[in-house]
Amino acid sequence: MAYPLLESPLGRVYLYNNRLISFDSDEARMLKEPTDAVTYYETVRCSEGVLLFLEDHLARLAKSVKSVEDFPLDIEEIGRKAKTFLSDIAFTADGNLRIVVTSDTLLIHMCEANIPEKKMFDTGINTNILKWERVDPNVKVFRGDYKKSVFEAFHRSNPNGMPFEIILSDREDRLYEGSKSNFFVVSGNRVYSAPNEKILIGITRNRVIESLDRAGMLLEFKTFTVEELQALEEPALFVSSTPFDILPVTHIEGHDFDSVNNPYLQKISGIYREITKEYINNNK
Repeated sequence: MAYPLLESPLGRVYLYNNRLISFDSDEARMLKEPTDAVTYYETVRCSEGVLLFLEDHLARLAKSVKSVEDFPLDIEEIGRKAKTFLSDIAFTADGNLRIVVTSDTLLIHMCEANIPEKKMFDTGINTNILKWERVDPNVKVFRGDYKKSVFEAFHRSNPNGMPFEIILSDREDRLYEGSKSNFFVVSGNRVYSAPNEKILIGITRNRVIESLDRAGMLLEFKTFTVEELQALEEPALFVSSTPFDILPVTHIEGHDFDSVNNPYLQKISGIYREITKEYINNNK
């Protein structure tokens, strides 16, 4: 399914093939039209004027391209252009920057940032389930059919209201990933995540795993149905992503979990914040 290169843009200027273009230009309007080109992208969180873990995002972008078309890609140059773009538009707040690549296009722009409100970290979030098996999960390209199904799931109410995130389940009803996040389960001193080959390995997920190591907690690769989650000892659930950081999950389609009060999850979150702050301080 064809999809536009320019998705949910913010701001009045975009970087398109080495030139700054206006949001109301003919070129910008063209970029909002669906294209059949294979489109690769990364969304990078900007915090305090720093593009968080940019080198990891660029490495994943290169991996996505290599796995499908394998055209030349200078990720160091793209990184420099992304930083220069932030400087050109004088962006120093918190937000999301999107890097979009095709075989003949480079597009960089600020985009809508679905950053949770502070209270969500205190209360946890409500989620829906979507039965969907990812194809080549570690290749990050636009897929219109997937986006359509996720959109519909976001607009389906459950007993706790409208969802903030969608959790994907496989054909055996085992929950393995968020629609735009990685999914984790905490039970005692153990943390569970889906096997690497089943999910998009998120940049934040790697920092979560680093946090687990610093906390002395054990990581296991395993997935669960909702019923199996409820049978665990004091289960806590959370999702991680570029905009979410570490976000507790309180509801899954009417099933409740006391995630926000779990001391192990609180410890992981604290260490993750320390890692993020270290990165910002080292890259200002």
